[in-house]
Amino acid sequence: MRKLILFNMTTLDCFFADSSGAIDWHVVDEEFHAFGLQQLDSADTLLFGRVTYQLMAGYWPTEAAIQRDPLIAAKMNQTTKVVFSRTLDRVAWANSRLVKEKAVEEVARLKQQPGKDMLIFGSANLAATLTQSRLIDEYRMMVVPMALGSGRPLFQDIEGRLPLRLLNTRAFRSGNVLLAYQPK
Repeated sequence: MRKLILFNMTTLDCFFADSSGAIDWHVVDEEFHAFGLQQLDSADTLLFGRVTYQLMAGYWPTEAAIQRDPLIAAKMNQTTKVVFSRTLDRVAWANSRLVKEKAVEEVARLKQQPGKDMLIFGSANLAATLTQSRLIDEYRMMVVPMALGSGRPLFQDIEGRLPLRLLNTRAFRSGNVLLAYQPK
């Protein structure tokens, strides 16, 4: 069975975006890029909700992204992407397909297929739905050395508690700290 991994960067006060949805506070450097590339190498499918898909599709295929981060841009553009949205009519980013309903059933089906890990970036609503259905196998949170005071919490739509077991930690020179958890 394939593993489904949620990866997000959060602030110390546990927000994954500020109140306007901005993520310009992310601390991204050479060490983070090496980690990102290693993480992408372990996966063959990316899952997105509408908002995150539109942000990613608006950046990674651009010449600016390809010039700035050629290896990561190549991986992002070549990897299979499954977009979950009831409002989009189509997806145009290379290797993307749209799923308009029954997200839980589709992800359960994808997990049964052979292949590498699947990754979710951002996509708070999708993450909440898949968390409630106990389909996420690992939570990787990159805590950035920043507090926002307010913003969008990643798990705002989770009902009840989610007990986790720590798998590992990793401190980055930038002050970022990666926390990896598995549901108990």
